[in-house]
Amino acid sequence: MRGLLWAAGEAFLAALILTPILRDIFRAYNVVDRPGRRKVHAYPIPRLGGIAIASAYVIALAFYSGADPAAGSDLPARQVLPGAAVIFLTGILDDFFNLRPAYKLLGQVAAAALVFWSGLRIETVAAVPLPLGLSLPLTVFWLLLSMNAFNLIDGLDGLCAGVAFLAAGTLFVAARIQGNFALEHATLPLAGALLGFLFYNFHPATMFLGDSGAMLIGLLLGCFGIVWTGQQTTMLSAAAPLLALSLPLIDLSVSVVRRFLRSRPIFSPDREHIHHRLLDLGLTRWRAVLILYVAAAVGGVFALLLIHPSLRKAQAYVIVGFCAAAWVGVERLRYNEFDVAGRLLFRGEFQRALKENVRIHELAAAFERCETEEAWWDRVATAVHGAGWTSATWIRNGSIHRERAFPSQPPAWRFRIALGEDEAVEIEGPLQPAGSSLDLMALAGAIHSSLAVRRSSWERRALS
Repeated sequence: MRGLLWAAGEAFLAALILTPILRDIFRAYNVVDRPGRRKVHAYPIPRLGGIAIASAYVIALAFYSGADPAAGSDLPARQVLPGAAVIFLTGILDDFFNLRPAYKLLGQVAAAALVFWSGLRIETVAAVPLPLGLSLPLTVFWLLLSMNAFNLIDGLDGLCAGVAFLAAGTLFVAARIQGNFALEHATLPLAGALLGFLFYNFHPATMFLGDSGAMLIGLLLGCFGIVWTGQQTTMLSAAAPLLALSLPLIDLSVSVVRRFLRSRPIFSPDREHIHHRLLDLGLTRWRAVLILYVAAAVGGVFALLLIHPSLRKAQAYVIVGFCAAAWVGVERLRYNEFDVAGRLLFRGEFQRALKENVRIHELAAAFERCETEEAWWDRVATAVHGAGWTSATWIRNGSIHRERAFPSQPPAWRFRIALGEDEAVEIEGPLQPAGSSLDLMALAGAIHSSLAVRRSSWERRALS
């Protein structure tokens, strides 16, 4: 244990010394992250802090392996380093040249696949062996999830590095509980390197992680989560790494679902991440980061409770408690997409929208079956009355052709459907009609298309 503490201390000191040196070099060569619409910092700040963390971690592993070759030979970090080198290089290229998302994803997949072929993989779930055809995509998917989750949450000073430090600490404590010496030796030096870097990354930050640092951290923690999962014997305890990394994973999941609900590309950037929402709710940057630290620590506590030997019979309750806490936390962020989706699914609005669309289709079919203009107008007026609106007026050649009024409530709005140069249908209604709701735009489309289709046949019938 003393050698492991020395390794963590070496990583801490190396990051503490290297970070300001690299910061000054990058500042001199103008390698900085400039302010922008989606960014919260107000002046250029050097990036590529991942170089300091990676260097400190490798230095600590090298010294520790040299001091204790027997222990060093079991380090899972040795299986991670080839893939880590690939993702580190990908991140550096992205920090310098802003790679397209497809190229960045290609680098992430290559790194994850290299980790798999290096021997670190999800081979079992709850002690059940997995075939190669399932183990490979599951391993790659988990590592992609972890890398992108930490990359996306890197939006406030000290947030990504601090959350990663708490996750590494959780993994270390779990390794101590389970006697997993290899995982202990891999995680504590990483925690030391992150702590040393945080001295320059707390608000106001003078050095940023950059993609090279955020994606590297995500890959390392994802790999260490695989090592942890390999010793779990139940399905519920295998979910422990998800809880340990829960904050960045929840942020990633919320982002994907939000963009799906808005029909936006999954990889499109926005300013609606969890940390952005906290700022929009009026919190300062420092307070928002502290709240997210607490959230990450709570996830870590739930993860440790899940694998604690004395709580095996209560694992289901631990999972339920975590899900409830996560649900309350996301709900407090007041995402409009989830509020609307909840109303649609659980408050009857989906059924109402479905009923409204069915009525529109039925009205469109009824409009097209009308044999005369009078019958068509009666259908339109009946639909307006059924919706609880105030009046319908058919204007032709600049004068009122027909009008039907239902003065139950005074009108608060007017909607005009242009049918030609000198023809239109105008509808008026109250703000809260008493009838069954109708989509005005859909009704306008049905009226417009039916009149265009039927008018020629009406004119022929009138001439005959």
